[in-house]
Amino acid sequence: TLDQDAIEALLESYDKESRAIREEAFKMSWFMRGGLSYDDAMALSLTERKLVGELIKENIKTTKESGLPFF
Repeated sequence: TLDQDAIEALLESYDKESRAIREEAFKMSWFMRGGLSYDDAMALSLTERKLVGELIKENIKTTKESGLPFF
């Protein structure tokens, strides 16, 4: 059992974590230029989100190195 302070802290941590996941999903959708919808990004597992994040980082690096426009 948890006291009220511990419950409030736990709920706050859940809120922060869920906000971070939603933010990450929006960013993935933006970087993928519609190739991955927000709903699809929200359905990804943690492992899949990490893989997509790595792909995005690689693509940004390649774009910078090639001198091609990013936006």
